[in-house]
Amino acid sequence: MKMSSNISGFYKLTPKQRLDIVGEFADLSKEERELLLNTGSLPLDVANRMIENTIGAIPIPIGIGVNFLINEKDYLIPMATEEPSVVAAASYAAKMVRKGGGFKTSSTSSIMIGQIQTVGINNPNIAKIRILEAEKEILDTANAQDPVLCSFGGGAKNLTAKVIDSTVGPMLIVELHVDCRDAMGANAVNTMCEAVAPIIERISGGRVYLRIISNLATERLVRAKCIVPKEAVGGIEVVDGIVNASAFASADPYRAATHNKGILNGTIAVILATGNDHRAIEAGAHAYAAIKGQYTALSIWIKNKNSDLEGTIEMPMAVGLVGGAVKTHPIAKISLKILGVKTAREFGEVLGAVGLAQNLGALRALAHEGIQSGHMALHSRNVAIAAGAKKGIVDKIAEMMIKEQKIRIDRARELIEEINGIN
Repeated sequence: MKMSSNISGFYKLTPKQRLDIVGEFADLSKEERELLLNTGSLPLDVANRMIENTIGAIPIPIGIGVNFLINEKDYLIPMATEEPSVVAAASYAAKMVRKGGGFKTSSTSSIMIGQIQTVGINNPNIAKIRILEAEKEILDTANAQDPVLCSFGGGAKNLTAKVIDSTVGPMLIVELHVDCRDAMGANAVNTMCEAVAPIIERISGGRVYLRIISNLATERLVRAKCIVPKEAVGGIEVVDGIVNASAFASADPYRAATHNKGILNGTIAVILATGNDHRAIEAGAHAYAAIKGQYTALSIWIKNKNSDLEGTIEMPMAVGLVGGAVKTHPIAKISLKILGVKTAREFGEVLGAVGLAQNLGALRALAHEGIQSGHMALHSRNVAIAAGAKKGIVDKIAEMMIKEQKIRIDRARELIEEINGIN
């Protein structure tokens, strides 16, 4: 009998009751249902409070990036990812960078921008001036919404406005610049934008629609740099290969997309492990990569006068140590304890260093040995497991596929049958 996805009151049910409905809809076996309910280190009642319509949780492996020396301080980096070679590449790259003195990082203040969109104004340029003249009233109203944030030195610090052309006519965009301190800031900024909207309407004579944070955090940047001795990276030829790969990414958006994906492989793994908002980080990173009109690389690698490799990166990093899943998810709390950062700015700088390390690991593999060599060696184990290999023969199947250079699930199944036939 065909079932409908139009389910009234689904959100009112318990996770188990929801899963019964989903199980019947998708014909899930008893074992499959039990796997969904077995949420491990994330209690089901906690998961049910974190998002809507919960039926379970999906575990993602957490590995530890080692060898990181950042601003002369040692870090162990918790990284949550399903992709083979990410943790290994970051750790190996950090080891190379360590031989050049480690990563050096810096950051700007923890400023996030909230936007209030106003339309239907007869003269938006005059309205812009009037809005700016009322800066104190607007900032005072915004800061009244979050006295706790203000008590820690944060809060709305500045007001800007701009008139933009759009397909439906001119718009006045008023922007609150809010110091979010150790929070990512979305809730605080959005609340402030909501609160000042009536003032904006009164002064401008227009109508406010959107009142929301921007994920292009151009006033919350992190920067990281490093020097890698040519001997550590594999010689001058490898240095030249990495420099040429970097130049390729800077000039071509098709290559830049994959180049930046490599950076985010590392950064997002840490974001996931710590319960931060990876979607905001990814959106901000890609928007920043295109801020000058063409999408380009977030990092740059050059050969210095000693023929050593030098790398730099700059990107937005809106992260927090308080709020959201950061203090709700038990594993996120443990990950932050392992990381040992004391402020959101320190956390952001560590993430910048991790992104640069991940980028170095990928570029070195591309320039020196080909990306498939290390990646596919790890991937082959996943293929063997997916094909049904039992624990005792997983490594053997993986080695055979690597030797043949046929890392495919159909070949893995053939090898499993051959080995089982012999045994």
